Amino acid sequence: MAHEGQVPQDNPGMAYSTGIHPWYLTPENHNHLLRSVLKLANLPSVIAIGEAGFDKLRGPSIELQQKTFEEQVIVANEYRKPVVIHCVKAWDELLSAYKRLKPRTFWLIHGFRGKKETALQLLSRGMYISFWFDFIMREESADLIRALPKERIFLETDGAEVDIRDIYNKVAFDLRIEVGELKSIIIDNFKTFIKAE
Repeated sequence: MAHEGQVPQDNPGMAYSTGIHPWYLTPENHNHLLRSVLKLANLPSVIAIGEAGFDKLRGPSIELQQKTFEEQVIVANEYRKPVVIHCVKAWDELLSAYKRLKPRTFWLIHGFRGKKETALQLLSRGMYISFWFDFIMREESADLIRALPKERIFLETDGAEVDIRDIYNKVAFDLRIEVGELKSIIIDNFKTFIKAE
């Protein structure tokens, strides 16, 4: 993330994203963070832009978040890199940005824990969805995961003290497939996601 001030290393097998998370954005640091994203976006080890997005519960004004998000989408389009999105209570803003910006790369909703209708709306625009680990482990998430196309999903731990194997086991059970098949699906999803549209 741009606010961390770290430069991704060129380590074989390691991939990074760079972006301006709305939690760490201020009017004072906007230009500095954007310069950092621009500087890092062309590195081969940086495969995505983000987390970028909107948060109505934490961060600066929604206007600054929108401006900064749009700037990052322009960078993503220029370098043909997908966008990883943080979105909290701002689906209308996100969908409006998508319609207005007409992105040329894929967008991934990180940490999704919303309703089926919202998920389907995002998927109808070609976005991917990565589920919040705590949400996907709940029993009630099974209906949602079964209602979505498998070729548009990702699973995550977001750095929490959670074993990703537990998440894979739960989701494979929900989907009534083997864990190995789910792994193959996620790998294929990743390969498609990082390619420019």
